[in-house]
Amino acid sequence: MTADDVLSILAVLREADAEVWIGGGWGIDALVCRQTRRHRDLDLMHREDQEPTVVAALADAGFIETLDRRPVRFVLTDPHGREIDLHPLVLAGDGSAVQASPGPDVPFVYPASCFVTGTILGSTVPCLSPEQQVYFHRGYEPADRDRHDMAQLRQAFGIATHF
Repeated sequence: MTADDVLSILAVLREADAEVWIGGGWGIDALVCRQTRRHRDLDLMHREDQEPTVVAALADAGFIETLDRRPVRFVLTDPHGREIDLHPLVLAGDGSAVQASPGPDVPFVYPASCFVTGTILGSTVPCLSPEQQVYFHRGYEPADRDRHDMAQLRQAFGIATHF
């Protein structure tokens, strides 16, 4: 997944009036305003109530569903092998959100303050805050890419991470 791919996908979703935020590796690269490593996919958080719009817009762009782990997440892939990992959010009136998690009684929590912007190739993009990125990198054995991503946050923001 290239930076141009990310901007192209965001343009498709913006045209459909779908609200999304970038998480994962691309979200961290957006926060530090530069690509720091290769990315195999694009993690997007989307409004659960806009899911039909998101899926239809991406289907028009050639993406089909290849993995269904709803309500936590699902994956769309295009013929070129580009993957989008989608995470449905239920937004509250105060701007916060929750996402289902594998532990049914412990949803992922998104405070309103975690919805920020970053930069990819000079374009402003919606993404998740450094603190939210750290929150999602807890509770599992990190891969090398996770260690790399957390190092980027420590260096750019002086933020504490658990690995």
